[in-house]
Amino acid sequence: MHADTSPLLRFGVIADPQYAAVEPNLVLGRYYANSLTKLAEAIETFNAEDLAFVVTLGDIIDRGWQSFDAILPLYDKLRHPKHFLLGNHDFGVDPEKLGQVFGRVGMPSPYQTFAMADWRFVLIDGNEVSLFAPPPGDPRRTAAETWIETLKSQGADNAHPWNAALGDVQFAWLEETLRKAEAAGEQVVVMGHYPVYPPNAHNMWDSQRIVDLFGRFKNVGAYFCGHNHDGNYRLADGTHFVNIKGMVETPDTTAYAIVEIHADRMAIRGYGRETDRTLQLETIMPRLVVAASR
Repeated sequence: MHADTSPLLRFGVIADPQYAAVEPNLVLGRYYANSLTKLAEAIETFNAEDLAFVVTLGDIIDRGWQSFDAILPLYDKLRHPKHFLLGNHDFGVDPEKLGQVFGRVGMPSPYQTFAMADWRFVLIDGNEVSLFAPPPGDPRRTAAETWIETLKSQGADNAHPWNAALGDVQFAWLEETLRKAEAAGEQVVVMGHYPVYPPNAHNMWDSQRIVDLFGRFKNVGAYFCGHNHDGNYRLADGTHFVNIKGMVETPDTTAYAIVEIHADRMAIRGYGRETDRTLQLETIMPRLVVAASR
């Protein structure tokens, strides 16, 4: 039995709607066009709840600039603040439009952070070093070519062109953000498109250094991601790694979640294919327990 009943805050989570006005891929089980109906249902559910925000963990579309024109108006019906991350499929546009994708979805910057209720939320850009997000000729694309060839030579399971990595500047920013949050007594939730743990074919190329970084900070309560449509979960060094299932999968069964943050736990309420979970926050800071009990 938990002493507190009211959460410190709630937020909604969607992963991989991957909308496109195309026929389904029956081999992969992806029903791209059906995501409009599923997303509309999720937004209706979110609007009936008291949420601090709703975040979409990337792969809003599957291909083509016009796909944004069809799906983004649905988000205008959301009564809560919204945050977007981008995934590999969001960059399936003409090369001259690659630099416009962040602006198209209203992102103030590729990676960002904000705080509420003594929690720090960190949204990273996992596409930074990749074979698809930087424009042709960009040094980050060249670095990606080297990175994936190195991983292939090592026989790495995640040596795939649809994965990516953080640039060193962003990684340093992430480390500094976690350090400042620790000094401020803030618990942290990090969100990205790509999984980093447990080892998986969908993981970021630099997943190990990210997991190692989280392990150095006891205030990183959870990491939420998408990309692997099957979903996943694992606990490591006090951090809960939660892979939300892809909305695009199956003809008519949706997948999304509402997360409640309490002083001692996170409660994930899954819809459709998404799993209900209770994540104990063993490293919670004393002042948050006191604040929640007032």
